[in-house]
Amino acid sequence: MLVSKFLESEYDLIFITTSFNLRCSQAYLKLHSFIICCFITHAWEQRKLKEIINKVTNKNKKKEFSETLTNSAEYGIVSQLDYFDKDISNKNNLNNYYIVEPDDFVYNPRISSYAPVGPINRNNLGRTGVMSPLYYIFKVHGINKTYLEKYFSSVKWHDFMKKNGDTGARADRFSIKADIFITMPIPVPTGKEQDRIGNLLKLLDNLIAANQDKVDQLKKVKKLLMQKIFDQEWRFTGFTDPWEQRKLNEVLVVHSGRDYKHLSKGNIPVYGTGGFMLGVNDKLSDKDAVGIGRKGTINAPQLLIAPFWTVDTLFFLIPQKKFDLLFIYAMSQQINWKGYDESTGVPSLSKKTIENINRFVPPIREQIKIGSFFSNMNNLIAANQRSKKTLIIAIFIIIKKEIKLDNST
Repeated sequence: MLVSKFLESEYDLIFITTSFNLRCSQAYLKLHSFIICCFITHAWEQRKLKEIINKVTNKNKKKEFSETLTNSAEYGIVSQLDYFDKDISNKNNLNNYYIVEPDDFVYNPRISSYAPVGPINRNNLGRTGVMSPLYYIFKVHGINKTYLEKYFSSVKWHDFMKKNGDTGARADRFSIKADIFITMPIPVPTGKEQDRIGNLLKLLDNLIAANQDKVDQLKKVKKLLMQKIFDQEWRFTGFTDPWEQRKLNEVLVVHSGRDYKHLSKGNIPVYGTGGFMLGVNDKLSDKDAVGIGRKGTINAPQLLIAPFWTVDTLFFLIPQKKFDLLFIYAMSQQINWKGYDESTGVPSLSKKTIENINRFVPPIREQIKIGSFFSNMNNLIAANQRSKKTLIIAIFIIIKKEIKLDNST
C-alpha cells in the first residue's frame, strides 16, 4: 500500500523538481547581484601555472606512508580503499609512489562525464598519503589555495587542455605533455579579490552541502524501495502475477565496446566506464542500452541513449523482446556487481559472468511501471546533484563578464 501511494504521487516528484529548478534560477539572480557588489572591477593578471606551483617529486622511498589515495572527479581526493572497497595498488611498489601532503593539488588524466579533460583536486583530507606516478602532483604558492581549488572546479581551464592535448593512447585517458600543462594560463585577481572569491565559493559549498542532505535522504529512500520491490515484499496496486526467475542471457544481450580511434569527430557520443567522453561520426549501436563496466569501474550502470559508441572497457546490454529497458536499468543498479569481480587487481567482469546471473523478473507491464517509477526518482536525484556544478560554472561566467578578464578596463 505504501508503494502504490508513493507511486500515485509521482507528479509530486515532477513538482518538486520544477520547484527546485525555479529556486536555482532565483539563487542565480541573487548570486549575480551579490558578486557584483563583492568584487572590484579592475583587470586581472594572467599568470602561467608554472609561476605559482612546484611539482612534487618526493617519493615514498622509505615506505613511511601506506595509505594510497585516488583523485575522483566526483568525490575529489579520497582513500583508494574507500573508493574501490579494496586496495588496487601493489603494496610492494609504494616506494615508487609520490607523497601527497594536505593542500597538495593533483591532476588525474582519467576522463569521465564529470571531468572531460581529467580533474584537478586539492587534498582536503587533512592527512598525508601516496599516489601513483600517473598523477601530476603539485604544491601552490603566491595564490589563495581556496580560490585556485574553486577555479579548477570550473570549466574555464578546459579549453586550454583541449587545444593542447588529446585522449592519448588509452581511450579513458587524456594526454598532455607536462611542459605544456604547466603553461596553462591562470587568471589571478588581487589578493583581496582572491580571498573574497574563495570565501564566497566556500560559503556556496556549505549551502549546497546542506542541500546534499536531501540528496542523501532521496538515495536512502530509493535504496529501500529497490530492495523492497525487487525482493517482492512490496507490489504496485493492480499487479499480482508471479515473477519468474531467469538468467540474464534470457533478458538481455551483452555487447562489447570497441576502439573508436579510427573515427572522425562528430555528434555521436562515445561512453567509457566514467561516462561521456567525446563525439564521433559513427555509431556502435542504434538501440538504447544499459552500460556496465568490463574493467575498472564495474559498479556504475549507465543508461545509454542511441545512437552511441562504447569503448572496449564498457559492455552495453540491450533488452530482449518483452523486456523493458528502464526496468533493466533499475535492476542493474540493484545488482552487487563487485560481488562478481573476477580479478585480483583492477575490477573486471566477463560476458559469461553477466549472462549467468539469476534474477526474478515480472511481466512486461509491471516492468514498465517499475522502470518508469525509478526513472523519475533518478531525475529528481540528478537535479539536486547538478546544483553545485551549475552554480560554480555560473559564478565564473559572471566573473568573466563583470570583472572583464580580458584586461580591457
